[in-house]
Amino acid sequence: NNFFKLKKYHEAIEKYTEAISLDPSDVTFYSNRSACYAALNKWQEAFDDGRQCVITDKSFVKGYFRAALAAQNQNNLDVAIDFIKRGLGIESSNADLKKMQREIEEIQRTTKVEALAAQGQSQLDSKDVYGAYKTVESALRLDPNNSRLNSLMDRIRPQYERAEKQRVSSLDNKEKLKEEGDSLFKQAKFEEAIKSYTKALNAITDKSSELALKCYSNRAACYKQLSNFDGTIEDSTSVLEHKPDDAKALMRRAQAYEACERYKSALQDVRQVLAYGPDVIGKSTYDLANGMQHRLNRVIAQLRNG
Repeated sequence: NNFFKLKKYHEAIEKYTEAISLDPSDVTFYSNRSACYAALNKWQEAFDDGRQCVITDKSFVKGYFRAALAAQNQNNLDVAIDFIKRGLGIESSNADLKKMQREIEEIQRTTKVEALAAQGQSQLDSKDVYGAYKTVESALRLDPNNSRLNSLMDRIRPQYERAEKQRVSSLDNKEKLKEEGDSLFKQAKFEEAIKSYTKALNAITDKSSELALKCYSNRAACYKQLSNFDGTIEDSTSVLEHKPDDAKALMRRAQAYEACERYKSALQDVRQVLAYGPDVIGKSTYDLANGMQHRLNRVIAQLRNG
C-alpha cells in the first residue's frame, strides 16, 4: 500500500503478488493490484484482477468497478456494462458504478448515432430512400437535436414523401385499409385501427396471405393495448396457424394467456420462444421471455402447493 501511495506501481504489484501467493482468498490484494495495473495502463491485467475479485467474493462491489473500468478502457463497453449492472445489483446506490454507467451509455449512444448517420447517408447515396428514412428517423430518436441528422433528414424527407405518395396510390383497397390501420395504430387510435384492419380482413379472401396475417398480427397488438386479451389470443392464434414459429405472435399470446390466468398455456408459448435462442429472436425478446418463464413457474408452483 505504501508503494502504491508513492506511485511505485511495479514494486506494489510485486508485493501484492507475494501477498496473493500467501493468501489467495483476500480479495483486497487482487483489487489493489488491479488498481496498480490500471495506473500503468495495463488494462488486460487490471481486468483479470478485477474479475478475480468477483470470482473470489461476489459481494465485493469494488471488484465489479475494477473489471468495468478495465473493460471500458479496452473499449469492451458491453462487458463493462455487464459488470456495472451486476455490481449495482449488489449495491444499487454505488456512486462510482452509476457514474461510469452514465458515461458508457453516453458513449454507446453517441457511437450508435454516428454509425446510423453514416448508414443513412450511404443509403441515400445508393437511392435507398426508404432505408435512409428509417435509419435517420431511428437516429433522431436517440439525438433529436443533432444538426447533421436533421440536415440529412431535410434532404431525405421530400424524396421519401414523394415515393410514399406514389406507393400508396398504387395500392388496392385492401392494402390501403391495412395502411390506414397502421397509421391509426401509430397515433394510438386503437379502436379505429381495429375497424380498419377488420375491414381489410373482410375484403381478403385468402386468410393465409401475408397481408391477412399482418392484419391479424396488428389487430392483435391493438387488442392487447386495449386489454382485450381474448381478441389478442384469437388473432395471434390466427397468425400461428400459418406461421407457427412467429415469435412476436407467440409472445403476444403468452402475455394475453397470463393476463387471463391461463398460466400453463402461457408457459408453453414462452418455452417455444426461448427454444429459438437470442440469436434468432433478439436479446430483448429472449430476456422478456426468460423473465416470464421464471414468473410463470413460480405462479404455477404456488397454485400447485395450494
